[in-house]
Amino acid sequence: MIYDLRFSLTGIRFSSTGIVDYWRGKEMSEALNLPNIDLSSPDRISTAKSIRQACIEFGFFYLVNHGVDEELFRRVFEESSKLFSLPLEDKTKMSRKQQRGYTPLYSENLDPSSTPKGDSKESFYIGPLEGAIKDLNQWPLEEALPCWRSSMECYYNKVLSAGTRLMHLIALALNLDEDFFEKVGALDVPMAFLRLLHYPGKLEPSGEEIYGASAHSDYGMITLLITDGIPGLQVCRDKSHHTRVWEDVPNIKGAFIVNIGDMMERWTNCLFRSTLHRVMPTGQERYSAAFFMDPNSDCVVKCLESCCSESCPPRFPPIRSIDYLKERFRLTYGS
Repeated sequence: MIYDLRFSLTGIRFSSTGIVDYWRGKEMSEALNLPNIDLSSPDRISTAKSIRQACIEFGFFYLVNHGVDEELFRRVFEESSKLFSLPLEDKTKMSRKQQRGYTPLYSENLDPSSTPKGDSKESFYIGPLEGAIKDLNQWPLEEALPCWRSSMECYYNKVLSAGTRLMHLIALALNLDEDFFEKVGALDVPMAFLRLLHYPGKLEPSGEEIYGASAHSDYGMITLLITDGIPGLQVCRDKSHHTRVWEDVPNIKGAFIVNIGDMMERWTNCLFRSTLHRVMPTGQERYSAAFFMDPNSDCVVKCLESCCSESCPPRFPPIRSIDYLKERFRLTYGS
């Protein structure tokens, strides 16, 4: 049973698991002041140091001057809206298989401990565009959405390029060679997924707490997110604390919101944090696009020597990327 107490300035929720959620209302809250990382900066060492501090302190940062123009962002949201506006019958013809395709409302629950109801979002996954697995992708019919596939492929490749350049800086931030992630095979046809997300503005009344996306951390290396500017994203900087304090993450036009995933936290022996985050319904329709930059499926994730010491030995055994991700998806989707 969940007791939900709401006031004009603050909110407190006591859940059946004993976790206490606390969030500040709009009158009191200040926007979380995340660092801005300039991907085009010629001072790579200074930029790497800023990334290191951001990943230790927040697990989140903004990425600017990344090479993806705002016109392409606009096209992605426009084409995404067209897809989610299709009749449900047409969308379910592309139902998610092998982590590609359509997932309907309430089909995913990222935090079952907070509510038995699934998250109030629908989504569409696009996987790698190279190699044998590219044929696993599902695409809407060209006669229905003639510019859809070309727009998404263009966006996917642009963000993959930005993500690869960012991984070079993350390697420097970890006191590694810039090409470390290439050397270990992580960026050899990485398992990068683009997930388009749609949060409806109006929801049917329910006696249960409803989340756009319930509290979770991402599974892989890094995530590069864009939103249409509608608020709702919140982070909890201390996921181990009994009382969870949630803070709003404002959108910055043209900037990616980047966060560290669980696999990177594991790789760095918990030096870099994968931060809990969620999306709360605001009564407004909302679109976003998350690009999950995950390593090649055969890449072995092993605690980095630069992140281990006698006082901080490795906390995790080595594991293949695909084995780790499969288990996480199994727990999320039940198959």
